[in-house]
Amino acid sequence: MDNGDYQDKMETGGLHHRRINESVIREEEAEEDEELKDPSVEKVFEGKEVPPWQKQLTFRAFVVSFCLAVLFTFIVMKLNLTTGVIPSLNVAAGLLGFFFVKTWTKLLEKSGLLKQPFTRQENTVIQTCVVAASGIAFSGGFGSYLFAMSQKVASQSTAARDSADIKDPSLHWIIGFLFVVSFLGLFSVVPLRKIMIIDFKLIYPSGTATAYLINSFHTPEGAKLAKKQVKELGKFFTFSFLWGFFQWFFTGGDSCGFSSFPTFGLKAYANTFYFDFSATYVGVGMICPYIVNISLLLGAILSWGIMWPLIGNKKGVWYSADIHGNNLSGLYGYKVFIAIALILGDGLYNFVKVMGITLKALYTQLSNKDTSAILPSDGSSMAEVTSSEVSYDDQRRTAMFLKDRIPTWVAVTGYLSIAVVSTITLPHIFHPLRWYYIVVIYIIAPVLAFCNAYGCGLTDWSLASTYGKLAIFTIGAWAASAHPDHHGGVLAGLAACGVMMNIVSTASDLTQDFKTGYMTLASPRSMFVSQVIGTAFGCLISPCVFWLFYKAFPLGDENSPYPAPYASVYRNMAILGVEGFSALPRHCLTLCLVFFVGAMVVNLIRDLVGKKWSRFIPLPMAMAIPFYIGSYFTIDMCVGSLILFIWRRLNRAKADAFGPAVASGLICGDGIWTLPSSILALARVNPPICMKFLSRAANARVDTFLSS
Repeated sequence: MDNGDYQDKMETGGLHHRRINESVIREEEAEEDEELKDPSVEKVFEGKEVPPWQKQLTFRAFVVSFCLAVLFTFIVMKLNLTTGVIPSLNVAAGLLGFFFVKTWTKLLEKSGLLKQPFTRQENTVIQTCVVAASGIAFSGGFGSYLFAMSQKVASQSTAARDSADIKDPSLHWIIGFLFVVSFLGLFSVVPLRKIMIIDFKLIYPSGTATAYLINSFHTPEGAKLAKKQVKELGKFFTFSFLWGFFQWFFTGGDSCGFSSFPTFGLKAYANTFYFDFSATYVGVGMICPYIVNISLLLGAILSWGIMWPLIGNKKGVWYSADIHGNNLSGLYGYKVFIAIALILGDGLYNFVKVMGITLKALYTQLSNKDTSAILPSDGSSMAEVTSSEVSYDDQRRTAMFLKDRIPTWVAVTGYLSIAVVSTITLPHIFHPLRWYYIVVIYIIAPVLAFCNAYGCGLTDWSLASTYGKLAIFTIGAWAASAHPDHHGGVLAGLAACGVMMNIVSTASDLTQDFKTGYMTLASPRSMFVSQVIGTAFGCLISPCVFWLFYKAFPLGDENSPYPAPYASVYRNMAILGVEGFSALPRHCLTLCLVFFVGAMVVNLIRDLVGKKWSRFIPLPMAMAIPFYIGSYFTIDMCVGSLILFIWRRLNRAKADAFGPAVASGLICGDGIWTLPSSILALARVNPPICMKFLSRAANARVDTFLSS
């Protein structure tokens, strides 16, 4: 997400300990008590044979992975095209993968046909494949840079509307583009896997959390709890799907249905403050940390509750009274560029911060002769994380991890081969993107991929979208400078963003998976092959799912259920990089500078005050999201937070054990409803009822008109 940076897998994945012994857990500190009672995970599995890497890659694993990849791609695509807020779906992927294969093997066992039992290594392969496939729905830019190239998004701006800066979506070139750029990141970090996992002992919090979750499923206690969690997920999946189906009957026109319910009155509704009864965003709110949801709400109040009404009153003074709709010279320009300023300020600060932590930790590691030192996460001191002895778990995991090596020549040959093919291919897809721009990107990309993977291991923070924005400004400006009229600069910048994002995103994903595989004794070879197959699935599934949305719904329209807001944001970033500050309306540059600096200052304060107080300080990136999109989804997400908060007050252990399953059910059910709703739209089957809300005066005028 662009807010992929805020996909806090820490909170979701951090529930793994609590699932093993639900009755023991009364407080968060109980997790540490459990680790003290049984410090060795691998001794639990000591009697179980680890299958060779070829047998970890089973046919049933990839059948289940493909089915789940389709499900999660629909979910991620829907989120991409609505708000761009994408939560971690690792819990749902791991849980459903375990459930389906476990059911499969039980049926075969009863019939006497079971040849190979279901292992945690196979479970890890499924998890890796599903996340790799659905991750393409984000890194593929269907709600951001890729759709930003289209005529639909270009028509919303007064600048860069030349044909050289426009490329409408087409299934064949999208699939081709993804296949030539999505695999480079995988090959770029393969030679560094031992350094990252064994030598530097990077934390990779999300990968570690996922591994604990999978390990817990394959213990007797964990299997029982997983069965109950799947049951809860199924209940809320069914409810969410049926609720989406029920709502459809009342959406027979613009601004019709429960999604347009003026919860807080018509004036608040006009400023996008209303609850839209979205099961998806209630579920997302249950998964996201409280501070993210509160930050979203504060951003909505600041923008739609205060700033936009005040700037709207300056119509005719700050901008022409004749400007309406999505014109960057009017109110729309303030919404877009101030949101961009917040995103860039937050991104720049965190880029410098993560790079600083990365370089400092690298220097410490390389200058420290004790190779057992573990690199610190989030800047904690080296003394806190240094271990003088290797545990039984680490000994066994290290031996298994080093057993199946991936030859360096495979990685180098793969990277160079794909780089050559894509350097030849990409200029034919995007004419302004010259071959030498691509060569420069591919020379720099392995370094940036390493930095992103390394920083992600330290902080759980992926800066893929930040590196993508860097490519927008640098390559876009370079391409524009080659033409006096700047033709092609916008398209070149957006295409370069896609190349860079795919490389650095898949690199950090693979190293996370290596960490998960290390902790579940899955072979690095099976992890790599699973990631490659999952990426290939994603390169086929994501474009097809996007094409279904593209043909069934008016993507990009302001009143569409899928407005694709980040497509406009990314295009306007490219315009800003090409044309400079001349694209901004009056006083907009001053406001942008204030919010740009403000985002960095707020982040600095959060880091200075420490974790105790930083949890009460809002996140600038999260605040930026409703600036442009609107406030409605923030209400939904806060309702999700409120439900989880009350549930935890009543029964914390149950809420911690089943909260992620309930949230995943709400998200999955509503997400999969988009498939039949798309088919109905393509078949031109329209809802029979339009439920619309009017003021008393407007209703009286309608009654008078109808009676006459």
